[in-house]
Amino acid sequence: MPVNLETLRVARERLVAADPGLVRLRLAVWAVLSIALSAVVLNLLHRPLQVIPVAGVAAMQSAFTVNDRTRGAQAVTLVLATSAGAVSLTAAAFGSLVPPLNYFLFIVLIFLAVYAQRFAPRGSALGALPFFMFFLAMFLQVRPAQLPLVLEALAIGVASHALVRFVFLPRRPSAELLRVRRAFRARLGAVARAAAAYLAGGGTDRRRAALRRADSRLHEAVLMIEDAISDVLDPPAAELLRRRAIEVELAAQWLSIATRRTNFEELPERVREELVESLLRFDAMIESDPRALPVISETEEFSRMLVAGSRLGEPAPGDDLRRAIAELALADVNAQRIAENDYSAEAELPEPPAPEPEPAFTFDNRTRSAVQAMIAAGLAVLGGELVSHQRWYWAVLTVFVVFLNTSTAGATVVKGFRRVAGTMVGIFGGMLLALLAAGHTTAIVVLLMLCVFGMVYTIRVSQVVGSFFITCLLGLLYSLLGTFSLEVLWVRVAETAIGAAAGLLAAVAVLPVRMRTVLRTNLEEVLEALRDLVTGAEDLMSGRENINVIELSRELDRAVETVRTTLEPLTHPMNVVSRRYYTSYVLSALNGIAFRARNLAARAEPGLLAADDRLTEFVDRITGNIDVIAEAIETGTARNRLDHDPGAPAIRKSDDSEIRAVLTSLDRLDEWIVALGRALGIETANGDGGRRQPEPPPAVAMISIARPGR
Repeated sequence: MPVNLETLRVARERLVAADPGLVRLRLAVWAVLSIALSAVVLNLLHRPLQVIPVAGVAAMQSAFTVNDRTRGAQAVTLVLATSAGAVSLTAAAFGSLVPPLNYFLFIVLIFLAVYAQRFAPRGSALGALPFFMFFLAMFLQVRPAQLPLVLEALAIGVASHALVRFVFLPRRPSAELLRVRRAFRARLGAVARAAAAYLAGGGTDRRRAALRRADSRLHEAVLMIEDAISDVLDPPAAELLRRRAIEVELAAQWLSIATRRTNFEELPERVREELVESLLRFDAMIESDPRALPVISETEEFSRMLVAGSRLGEPAPGDDLRRAIAELALADVNAQRIAENDYSAEAELPEPPAPEPEPAFTFDNRTRSAVQAMIAAGLAVLGGELVSHQRWYWAVLTVFVVFLNTSTAGATVVKGFRRVAGTMVGIFGGMLLALLAAGHTTAIVVLLMLCVFGMVYTIRVSQVVGSFFITCLLGLLYSLLGTFSLEVLWVRVAETAIGAAAGLLAAVAVLPVRMRTVLRTNLEEVLEALRDLVTGAEDLMSGRENINVIELSRELDRAVETVRTTLEPLTHPMNVVSRRYYTSYVLSALNGIAFRARNLAARAEPGLLAADDRLTEFVDRITGNIDVIAEAIETGTARNRLDHDPGAPAIRKSDDSEIRAVLTSLDRLDEWIVALGRALGIETANGDGGRRQPEPPPAVAMISIARPGR
């Protein structure tokens, strides 16, 4: 049967797009190779089987948690983490001689481990490795007499990982950037294909969802490019590539919008087919190897796209989409030239923003989470002891996991639920694997490596799948040590449930952080970042000051992403449909604000609207609406109403295209701000506010911004 090359190309692009830069794949391979190397070394030294898990976990945690940017910083973190892990193992070994003491030490350690997360990236490694070493000491019942062998295994595990990280399979930032760019191109092609499918299918809900999903994944790839370029390019070039990547993202999102609008036009069938074919031709032009990309600008097809997008004369059906395709093709070529160090088309290189000093200490939700985790660990110890005197530490492990990177009680509930669900499913997988491989050491070791790979590769994207692999790994490990039984796995489930329940109880009863409280704080940060962007754009376009509005737009993106993380528990299926619908409405408004803000930042040029009163009118209206929403969030009530009059200030047809685009972006940005205000229950002064948005559901029953007691 002949192989369809186009199908293979699409499948390859989807695989690349699933893991931009192959970062998760690199971490998983690091972990597997490090564990294998440490196991070989310990076997050659004829060390007992019981110490191999110490080396394996040390190697795996080193691969997973050491994320410093430079090799020197990574080496320092590995040394510090090894020292902290040795102290933890020693404390656990001596604490086991006095049972109440090891409980107390574990509880104190979980506070330090969770608190250390706020000092990322180094704090993550210095918190996680000692915690897991203490856990392993409980798991293996390490005694002081065994410390020399266990500490040796810890050193061998970390050294094995260092050898893999720095010698055998070093991280190559330039190659990683190239892989991220390949993922970017795959996701850009996915946007074009999704747009073509949407237009060809007449705009069904399923096709619309696929188009939005493609836009979201392209945004993720742009953020990954921003993370990778600072390791490869000099600061001025990195800033320029960041700007060009944002322009591509904006052009792609505008293509999606133009596709949806064009779909509702009265299009002759011939025109619809022509537009679909143009989208598919653009997708075909996207080379899988970005290094070959600049030649696209020399092709006849590229020239035809630009001509079709700049048609003069009477407007024709589909012209908006043709212009969007041309703008995306041009933005893409400009970005790829910068990535290939070709600055011939650039007037000048921008100056990088000056770094801002960060405070050494701040009492924040991370500190609060550490206190909650410590209380939850105490409860988990008590509950875990009731289930199993020997394996109570599994409950404490669950507490540690559910409090990592969570800031609200709702997030803790969802994470605990996923942890228990993954463990329940993993019970059957672990039991089946352990029974099938029983007595076959080689098969058990191979399956263990596969479980390690699956856990590291998936844990960042799915707690359920990651917990499944952890439980399977546990069953195989018990089988390797000769202590496997079905009862042990069910104890694991019970301890996991107790840990999740203890975490929920502590999150709700001890210094509770309500969803509304965190949401109010996060929305205040969004509004502050939005105000800074709008006023900065005004200063730039009026010619008063040269502001880096691109960086301001990214600050807004980060603030919006924080809100999205906060609201993520409300999108879980365990919530009622009305709550999920309302959350979706709020997130849509925030996404619209972020998109229009990026559009404004990409188009803003110094002095573009100097001495133009309309700029001041737009900015005053936008900042006024921001202040109304901020006041409502701060006080629980709004003395003023939102203001949006789409008829003023006027955007004239005689305006230059760039001026018209900037003013339109300001007007649309104001619409989305009004939509957000209406979602929070704030009335508009004009009946047409947010005219493009559907009527939001009642906010009172969902996420009220009112202060407690009001």
